[in-house]
Amino acid sequence: MVNLTNEKKLLAVLLVFNCTLSFAQTIKTDILVVGGSASGTAAAIQGARSKLKTMLVEQGPWLGGSMTAGGMSIVEGNRNLPTGIWGEFRRRVRDFYSKTPGYDTAYNATLRFEPYTGAAILKKITDTVKNLTVKLNTPFTGIKKDGTGWDVTITLDGKTATVKAKVVIDATETGDVAAKAGETYVYGFEAKKQTNEALAPDNESTQLQDLSWIAILKDFGAAADKTIARPDGYDAAAYTCLKGKNIKKMLDDGRLPNDKYMIKWAECGNQFLVAPDNLKPENREAFYAKARLHTLGLIYYLQTELGYKNLGLGEGFTTPDHLPYLPYLREAGRATKGLVRMMLDDVYKPYNRESKLYRTAIAVGDASPGQHYTDANAPKVIYPPFPAYGVPLGAIVLKDLDNLLVTEKAMSVTHLVNASTMYPSVQMAIGQGAGATAAYCAFFKTTTQNLNVRIIQGELLDFKAWIMPFADVKPTDPYFRAIQQIGASGLLKGVQKADGNTARLLFQPDSLVATAEIKPTLEEIYTRGFLWFNKEKPGPVFTVGNLLSFISETTLTDPHTLEIAMQKAWKDQYKFSSAFDMKRPVTRREFAILANRFFNPFARSVDVAGRMVN
Repeated sequence: MVNLTNEKKLLAVLLVFNCTLSFAQTIKTDILVVGGSASGTAAAIQGARSKLKTMLVEQGPWLGGSMTAGGMSIVEGNRNLPTGIWGEFRRRVRDFYSKTPGYDTAYNATLRFEPYTGAAILKKITDTVKNLTVKLNTPFTGIKKDGTGWDVTITLDGKTATVKAKVVIDATETGDVAAKAGETYVYGFEAKKQTNEALAPDNESTQLQDLSWIAILKDFGAAADKTIARPDGYDAAAYTCLKGKNIKKMLDDGRLPNDKYMIKWAECGNQFLVAPDNLKPENREAFYAKARLHTLGLIYYLQTELGYKNLGLGEGFTTPDHLPYLPYLREAGRATKGLVRMMLDDVYKPYNRESKLYRTAIAVGDASPGQHYTDANAPKVIYPPFPAYGVPLGAIVLKDLDNLLVTEKAMSVTHLVNASTMYPSVQMAIGQGAGATAAYCAFFKTTTQNLNVRIIQGELLDFKAWIMPFADVKPTDPYFRAIQQIGASGLLKGVQKADGNTARLLFQPDSLVATAEIKPTLEEIYTRGFLWFNKEKPGPVFTVGNLLSFISETTLTDPHTLEIAMQKAWKDQYKFSSAFDMKRPVTRREFAILANRFFNPFARSVDVAGRMVN
């Protein structure tokens, strides 16, 4: 009897064990993107469009991260740089609202949209992409190395599942995946002696930029009373600096379509002081609850003290308080062991550094760096006009964790650079670059230690992404790619032109080519270049004849034959507007198109530091 009972118990245990095993689902994929942020969504789209099996898991109900689920739905950054998937999203938003009275559909207008609409557009894009599986409401729980790939555990439909991926992209807002894999982070300001950045403070500090728990309010009409319940711990004194402010203008600055407003106010608005400890997973929920209450207090103050009872929280977010699912988080931990670290001089002086990281760019950005601090003692940085820039490949690659890429705030950049790269539209561009990088590793069955910069950039250009932020050459230009490739080679360099607190990077296609600009790169790339310059001795301004002579030298084409063929093709094939004249100075546009066609400096490989590889 005792033995029989023990046998029954053992049988019961085995049955439970077998049932548990049956629920432990294993999924295989080439690329796993954890986090449906702006970068994560773009990374997943690009990985799948590059024909690799891709899976995207997001713990919340929406795609888009802080741009949608966080309510940050007025996007100014990259409005002059409609690169790739960001440009596609931008066009779809403008098309959706094109018949809305007063909606600005200009090429470089600030993008405004309702958060739900933005999330729905992203979901619609992902739904049409082959090779892509999207799982919403699916938390990430763990990660461990498996050969050159990774085993990632997630909670799928309430059950634990393991995803075996060749490449993982951590696109969470707080770098949670890389942290669990063993990456270490730095928080706040680096000291000047650590980065050699002229604008860095003398002493390092863990001071982070404030977060904002944004609110989306709707005007329900003058007679409506949408006053919310008095929030717990409400103190009107926390918001008194708003008295005397032009609230109507502040509301108008945050105007969205369909009588809605994005509330993201500085000073005593809904900015909220954040410290590194607050962002630890075990502290996050309680801290976020306080930030939400602070925003609810602002809304209550706006309704009861400032007389805007007609403005109320809409039904767009299904949270109990109708606030966004996520905060607008400007800063978190940054990876300490990236292949490269992008610094401020890579933005201001990209051509004058020993490393040539601009040659390795996988994304472009132009967002003005923010400084959002309620702490009066936070270091103050006075940025000169901030130029458009390229984001180097090595900033998303972790040195000691093969085939794990990072985006969002976890990238290998300095505090002063993160103030721009964290912007959602910039992150969408970076995410596309991460997706192409992951696809390269998965397709060629290699690791992030063996990246080919030019192949990755070529894939991005195939999908209409930008690798050089030339604002004056639009993607509709038939020779857009040629100019991008020549710019990335360093042969012709962009010119920074200040425009308020930013600076556009211009290619200036109609300007003339200075011999002094192109000579160092031509001699660096081509062994015959040094001999040609010594023989021909071109003047200060390069001519059409000089260019054809160099093409003849490098391609071993008969000069007279080349001249005759070029004269025929000048307008018919290349569509040049100027007359063919060997003695005339060549324009930068003409030079770029013909250089790319005949001796293609972009074909020369570079390493992750931008150095030419023989």
